[in-house]
Amino acid sequence: MAVRERFTSCPASVQTLLCSQWPSFFKLLISEEKPAGRVGEDDHAARLHSGLMRRYRTETAEGDMQAIDFGNPALEIAAVWLHATGFNAMTYQSMIAPLGLRTKVTALDMRGHGRTKLPAEPKKLKSWHKYRDDVITFLEKNATQPIVLCGHSMGGCVALLVAGKRPDLVKGLVLVDPVILTRRFYFMKHMLPFLPSFLGGGNQMARQARKRRAEFSSPEKAREAYNGRGAFKTWREPFLDDYLMDGLHRVDDNHYDSDDQRWRLTCEPAWEAATFNAQRNQPWGALSKVKKKKIPMVILRPEIQPVMSDKVADMMLDKYPDLVLKDRPNTTHFHPMEAPYEVREELSTAIARLIEGFAAGDEGQMRRSLHGIG
Repeated sequence: MAVRERFTSCPASVQTLLCSQWPSFFKLLISEEKPAGRVGEDDHAARLHSGLMRRYRTETAEGDMQAIDFGNPALEIAAVWLHATGFNAMTYQSMIAPLGLRTKVTALDMRGHGRTKLPAEPKKLKSWHKYRDDVITFLEKNATQPIVLCGHSMGGCVALLVAGKRPDLVKGLVLVDPVILTRRFYFMKHMLPFLPSFLGGGNQMARQARKRRAEFSSPEKAREAYNGRGAFKTWREPFLDDYLMDGLHRVDDNHYDSDDQRWRLTCEPAWEAATFNAQRNQPWGALSKVKKKKIPMVILRPEIQPVMSDKVADMMLDKYPDLVLKDRPNTTHFHPMEAPYEVREELSTAIARLIEGFAAGDEGQMRRSLHGIG
């Protein structure tokens, strides 16, 4: 009998116990038991239901958006997590999953990333407003109440843009080193939109992304190429493995156990580069609307080479004095992968105060992992 068949034949209480005590077990389940060599491809014929994790798709006029729920499917969504450029929802599962022991948090694969199947045409991407509008569509279809909107890097900026356009959908914001630059930068991007192509590839991040290796002969080879290097150098386990789970898909037509395999990044390098270049955004206008609606906002800013500069941090605090800005020592832009328990605590606190109605100090402690140890 297949693993999932045995699992689903167990009582719900046993399912929850297995998932909470053995995280690798539900990681096997979340792969949807595809034949060897097919992890990462969509299976629209079935949905995964377990005690803590559930994949599902949301149909839109352009295609399907894929998301992962952490928690009891019967509960209303309390928070939505938005990933950084080039990553995917599954990347953050070990950080988010413990929250599912008490509430429901959803992580979304954004356009051109992970398992979401929406058109991703690099030449047409001029700003992150397309991401913003996708998230709004997702919330309109799935959230029955305002939620805590959270995000890392690009996802943090997109979360702010969503709150600025549709504050009725957002109860609070938790942003981890969001990509928010100076007002002058955005002014120049709007006045001189041809600048990236004139400079030959745009900013440094875009140029690096465009050169990124897109194919590997196996997931193991991809792991060897990434582990301990570049952006992945400071990551804790199991973030790299979780990223690769939905960050690769097999593109050859050979037999599933063939020695001749081709695995390709689900976020195409050209799309990643286009995302880095698409900076005709309006986060400062969004911040004005967030301030007007008095939406609570917390920003976690790393100590080591943050994307959000000191100047931008000061400007944001000057514009929205009620914003809570927390500088986090000994962390880089990849704070969620380096100190996931710190980010999780902020999400937990925001959910407790803004969704569950606890007063400050009454939230109780949040387990640091599914095992309670970090």
